Amino acid sequence: MANFESAQELFDELCRPFASEEIDWRIGSTTKDKTKGMALAYMDARAVMDRLDGVCGPDGWQCNYTPGVNGSIVCNIGVKMADGSWIWKADGAGATDVEGEKGMLSDALKRAAVRWGVGRYLYEMKSPWVALEAAGNSYRIPEAERKKLDQIHDDFCTSCGWGLRAGRVAYSFANQVVKHFVTSADEAAELRTRNAGTIAQMPVAMRKHLSDTLDRIGASKAEAAE
Repeated sequence: MANFESAQELFDELCRPFASEEIDWRIGSTTKDKTKGMALAYMDARAVMDRLDGVCGPDGWQCNYTPGVNGSIVCNIGVKMADGSWIWKADGAGATDVEGEKGMLSDALKRAAVRWGVGRYLYEMKSPWVALEAAGNSYRIPEAERKKLDQIHDDFCTSCGWGLRAGRVAYSFANQVVKHFVTSADEAAELRTRNAGTIAQMPVAMRKHLSDTLDRIGASKAEAAE
């Protein structure tokens, strides 16, 4: 498990937006002539497991399944906290039209992960209408439209303050460096002063997240001294 000092820090990392190539889009409502459809963003189960592995560590999370109501199934996800305790969150799903029980297990996992913040931001994104193309007996989103959707996703992440993938990865690394090497309230204050200009140019959410990290460092050291 990564060295998170609080459950909030762990949750913040789980909430981090995905790269656009990790996001898939499915067709929701369509026009009567099937020329246009509503594009709905979603993450697949593998992306969820990769996020949990990357943030919590392969030994820092676990899941199991229990029966739900009316034939549904509930996925229970447990995450190991810094003090060694486990916190569990759960959600369920019914059988899907496409893959039946397999799809039900996957959907339950993804919904339980949303309880932990994984991919939750996708529910706040708009679902744009896009042109569709025939694919056998069904329809699909053409590649040209997919590129537009990827841009919509990245623009949404930017508007939320997380920027594009490279910026998010760089910030995540910088934040980990701060947590490991800034060890006192005085050092946190000095970092703020020395880098005030750079910090002021950061996206709002990143700036707030860094400020919260520095505040926690100062508070935790002050409490330890009392």
